[in-house]
Amino acid sequence: MCGFRDDDTERQKSHKKIPVAEAVGLKLAHDITEIRSGEIKCRAYKRGHIVRQDDIEHFLRLGKENLFVLNIEKDEMHEDDAAYCLASALMGNGVTMEGEPKEGKINIIAERDGLLKVDKEALFLFNMTDDVMCATLHDNTPVKKGQIVAGTRVIPLVVKQKTVEEAISVTSRYGKILEIKKMRRPKAGIVITGNEVYYGRIKDAFAPVITRKIEEYSGEIVGISYTPDDEGMITDKLGEFMEGGADLLITTGGMSVDPDDVTRFAIRNLGATDITYGSAVLPGAMFLIAYVKSPNVRDGSIPVLGIPACGIYHKTTIFDLILPRVLTGEKITRKELAELGHGGLCLNCKECRYPLCPFGRG
Repeated sequence: MCGFRDDDTERQKSHKKIPVAEAVGLKLAHDITEIRSGEIKCRAYKRGHIVRQDDIEHFLRLGKENLFVLNIEKDEMHEDDAAYCLASALMGNGVTMEGEPKEGKINIIAERDGLLKVDKEALFLFNMTDDVMCATLHDNTPVKKGQIVAGTRVIPLVVKQKTVEEAISVTSRYGKILEIKKMRRPKAGIVITGNEVYYGRIKDAFAPVITRKIEEYSGEIVGISYTPDDEGMITDKLGEFMEGGADLLITTGGMSVDPDDVTRFAIRNLGATDITYGSAVLPGAMFLIAYVKSPNVRDGSIPVLGIPACGIYHKTTIFDLILPRVLTGEKITRKELAELGHGGLCLNCKECRYPLCPFGRG
């Protein structure tokens, strides 16, 4: 938790209190905020504003009986200058500042569409530094260009330079705390398995769901094939999609423990390696991810995602948590799937508001 300095002696050294009526002609040492209940919160006066006679009544309405003249020592920084330094240290690729600091605070926004990555350990250490703070969106949140992803500020009006340097040193040790990773546009090949669908006993519900989710990331569907619960046919169809230019393979169904559920074995027969079956997420416990070597893609392997039957019945599942991470090129292993257990329980709300909910936000 951030520390809050409450040292009257230090404050008196840097602040000189002056009655508002006697402040005409002086420069404001900090922004003055105006709050109207239920209406607005805004900056009424900017730091550096020269107080005029006709400002006095407004200051009094804002509850400002006194203003302060600052005496900033060589080893100190004004809140706005410190906030700028902190934001600069926090920002990695794909993020930028939203305007200039106000009241010692500055927002950090996405410079592009992508996936927000937050170094949570480094963020914790940053926030353990006295008199500074940074609040962010959750790690692995898909964001749009211009969206606020974090805010940082210093707590006091004047802060010691060594405090700012201590906070910045965290980023020197760990690297930038905030980054927006680009997500590639996938070319997906989809194999929908199951005798009941293949033989027309029931209508397929997977194709429109998967198609919509791929298109949300501006992806392309290379093709959709239907197969019975036959290892050989599933393997062959996946191979055909690889040859046809797919850089993402998706299978649906056939992921449980029933004798007829052979999809995961078909994926293995394709030559898949690094197979991880099972995740700490509900819905999505029987999810599978694997990688197949391919000379046709940039990083040398194609991810294969095996989606269990829950993908039909639930609007949001493990697939929604993993897909954007896969599209950044992140390698998903047992570790990443295990980490999702904290926050991995979907509440099955009547009106799904994902990603504005705790699902997947451990």
